[in-house]
Amino acid sequence: MKLSQFNYELPEELIAKYPSEERDQSRLMVVDRKTGSIEHRTFTDIIDYFNEGDEMV
Repeated sequence: MKLSQFNYELPEELIAKYPSEERDQSRLMVVDRKTGSIEHRTFTDIIDYFNEGDEMV
């Protein structure tokens, strides 16, 4: 793996300068490591990805 594989264009106007007022509505990208599929959700959905006994720090 080369560090250059992670280079990409990111326009300045797409970089958040302040958090959203509704913090629980922040965007969440979920990657399924088995299939490589990507879902775009909101942070309130994060609980859907926890199993019993999981902890978040």
